[in-house]
Amino acid sequence: MDIVRIGIIGVGGIANAAHIPAYLKNPHAQIVALCDIDVKRAETAKKKFFKDAAVYENYMDLLADESIDAVDICTPNYLHSEIAVEAFRAGKHVLCEKPDAISVDEAEKMYAASLEAGKILMVMRNNRFNLNSQYLKKFISKERMGDIYVARAVWRRRRGIPGKGGWFTTKAQSGGGPLIDLGVHMIDLAWWLMGCPEVEAVTGSTYSKFADNDAKDSPNADFGDRVENGTFDVEDLAIGTIRFRNGAVMQFEVSWASNIEKEERYVELYGTRAGAYWDGSRSVIFYEAPDGKQKSNTVNQNEIVTDHGHNIANFIDVIRDKAEPCYQPQQGIEMIKILSAIYTSAENGGKEVRF
Repeated sequence: MDIVRIGIIGVGGIANAAHIPAYLKNPHAQIVALCDIDVKRAETAKKKFFKDAAVYENYMDLLADESIDAVDICTPNYLHSEIAVEAFRAGKHVLCEKPDAISVDEAEKMYAASLEAGKILMVMRNNRFNLNSQYLKKFISKERMGDIYVARAVWRRRRGIPGKGGWFTTKAQSGGGPLIDLGVHMIDLAWWLMGCPEVEAVTGSTYSKFADNDAKDSPNADFGDRVENGTFDVEDLAIGTIRFRNGAVMQFEVSWASNIEKEERYVELYGTRAGAYWDGSRSVIFYEAPDGKQKSNTVNQNEIVTDHGHNIANFIDVIRDKAEPCYQPQQGIEMIKILSAIYTSAENGGKEVRF
């Protein structure tokens, strides 16, 4: 298979900002169908980018289209598992935006359906494909960092609540606030760089302090559809600790809104031979030279192709038998287990939840 025919389900913010641009640059992908409950969104994307694509309002109608090899799910979180399961029943491969699902049970259903169908399941982990992430992964794989025993995963904003009042801030539809929205990115990246060690226990605390604050200073606040006087029953900050069976520990902090100097996202790793810092635009290695002096080496890896573009290219190439997947569904289930346990800990006053 040289060309993989794709149907996009959900033609909103993330589809237009990241997925569609990636497909337009991929010579082995062809968008043949678009689906959105707001059919005007799909029609707009068809007119602008994919003039020959079919347009559907109901995703079941898209799944019945036998010309489609795979679907890309860019819907609100609570629909991820539901649509993925139906897509596998229809014989399609599935790429899904993060998070995998809003519960462990739903994530497991997705994986089981993929196995039964014999089709590929991949969930977006675009930060793994960042060139600075790839550089660090190779550096670590050569055992140049030694034993990684501490990690920090952070993404915090001053005022960047997405789709306030809409599905982003409605727990039944999103699964939670910045922990499941941003934490799934940063915790996963740190965990992946550490080699995905087994989790022993987690503790977490969540806060909701900005539900009545409409200020915004982040472009991320423009994601999603705002709903005046809508629902806001999720956290706007989560903080806590993950302990691993190998003795390592990860601290995390994620927020949509907090009184800090500036928005920042980063991962720090402490190893016995070297340390590392990642912020998306660069990676820095901290090490001790033979003369005993502390040194640092900064690597800036930038490319026209986006992280989402690399992730989508991996999905397409896996379908074409040209690459190995960077993501395994079992890792996605484990990530949802971690996030769910952190929420459980927070609901119980920060008590430790053991795995």
